[in-house]
Amino acid sequence: MRQARIKGDGLSYYHCISRVVDRQFIFQETEKEHFVALMRKLEAFHGMRVVTYCIMSNHFHLLVEEPDRETLPPLNRDTLLKRLSFLYSPSTVRDVREELDRARDAGNTRWESEIIERYEQRMGDLSAFMKSLKQRFSQWYNKRNGRRGTLWEDRYKSLLVEGDTKALITVAAYIELNPVRAGIVDRIEDYRWCGYASAVAGNRWARE
Repeated sequence: MRQARIKGDGLSYYHCISRVVDRQFIFQETEKEHFVALMRKLEAFHGMRVVTYCIMSNHFHLLVEEPDRETLPPLNRDTLLKRLSFLYSPSTVRDVREELDRARDAGNTRWESEIIERYEQRMGDLSAFMKSLKQRFSQWYNKRNGRRGTLWEDRYKSLLVEGDTKALITVAAYIELNPVRAGIVDRIEDYRWCGYASAVAGNRWARE
């Protein structure tokens, strides 16, 4: 029986870990770049915040901030279409816009609300974010390599980070030091697929 996840109340932080099936070393440079780009798109779409991360050869670590869903502003037509643009193709965004237009033209507010609610339930939710990240990366990887079947060892593990800012700093340092502990690099800033090196390089994900 799967053990229930420990959930925080309100704004919470989680150390999330997932490993590749059979500990295969699938994450080469191209795979790491794609994973980070996908992570950033999903971060923006779901309204999450990846505080830091580290992508290794056969697993990844994320420190994720999950917002207090009770305080999230409700989605409306404009904010939904903006969120969709972070993740979906222009044609998909256009299709949703046209469906919303049809609902509005028909004066059917319930229909319009149902369209928005399809996406709203995925916002600010760690499980939805992680599920999307792993599924979408698997689909990309399998298609690229002519592969079928599961890519991940199991469900992701998530550990609630409790305590003050010091606890968050400790977990972030543990995540970012993975390549140093593995002997891949001597300095964190030399490993480009982690949050610290990305910040040093001046990389930012713009949501505006």
